[in-house]
Amino acid sequence: MSTSAAMQPVAEPATGTAAPRPARRITGFMPLIALVALVAALTIADPDFLTTRSLTAVLRTAAPLIVLAAGATLVVLCGGIDLSIAALASLTTVLLALWLPDLGGLTTPMVILVAAAIGAVQGAAHVLLRIPSFVVTLGGMSILSAVALVVSGAGTVRVVDDSTVKWLELYVAGYVPMSAAMAIVVVAVIALVLKVTPLQSWISATGYSESAARLAGTPVDLVKIGVFCASGACAGFAAVMLVSRQYSGGPTMADNLLLPAVAAIVVGGTAITGGHGSVWRSLAGALVVTLLRVGLPIVGVPSAYEQILYGVIIVVAVALTLDYSKISIIK
Repeated sequence: MSTSAAMQPVAEPATGTAAPRPARRITGFMPLIALVALVAALTIADPDFLTTRSLTAVLRTAAPLIVLAAGATLVVLCGGIDLSIAALASLTTVLLALWLPDLGGLTTPMVILVAAAIGAVQGAAHVLLRIPSFVVTLGGMSILSAVALVVSGAGTVRVVDDSTVKWLELYVAGYVPMSAAMAIVVVAVIALVLKVTPLQSWISATGYSESAARLAGTPVDLVKIGVFCASGACAGFAAVMLVSRQYSGGPTMADNLLLPAVAAIVVGGTAITGGHGSVWRSLAGALVVTLLRVGLPIVGVPSAYEQILYGVIIVVAVALTLDYSKISIIK
């Protein structure tokens, strides 16, 4: 009798979400529709846009954003948020530039491991201290930004020998940037791991209802620490991509990617309330956001309006993907 009573709150959200199911199917195609519409609009505005050179530039620009958004998507699927990804990526670019002369080829895996460890520490703070992820990562963003400034001497750290990261600037089949190919590989690996392990059901269960997931035996705390660790590792790899392109590390190099990463996640259709979405959708969302960044100057919109556009996109996308059944339950 007590078991059925415990399961009753889980059944109610299912009935509450049955009605908007067709709308959810439509929102699932939003990233692809927006992607096609943007390509068409930019091609009309500039016929030279739909060329190999332009599309290659878009893919190179999108690669770090795709990786950042993929890692942060896991945190959002758990019902949290990671606001420190951009600051962590900036710090990692500095560490990479500083360590390259001494560590050589070991620098890339080393900085990714360090970034993953920092992410895990933030996840542990969120879980063990019961502090909301928003607060933990907001504080982490400030701390990491300050550490990056101190370590770098508040300046750019030049990379003298970039031979160990230069491979990311190569091309696959002569057309596809290696960085873009690796970004897709990262998304594919994450998606595959989720599919062939219980992680997908654990993450979805945690995002839908943490209390119900705990009752069902899901290792919620370990799952949360794990997704923050993965988010940190993705931020570290995104930093490697940035260094390979800029030939330097900087304490604010990735800071302008935070809002685009959040926008990519919500535009991709991942519910900010957790439990619904995928890393593949975030990949599509990242391409949409990148096309917007590239397309604004083409259509004559000043770059100063870019942040305003991101804010509008985030609000609209959240409104379309929000799981209102959770809000009604909380109320």
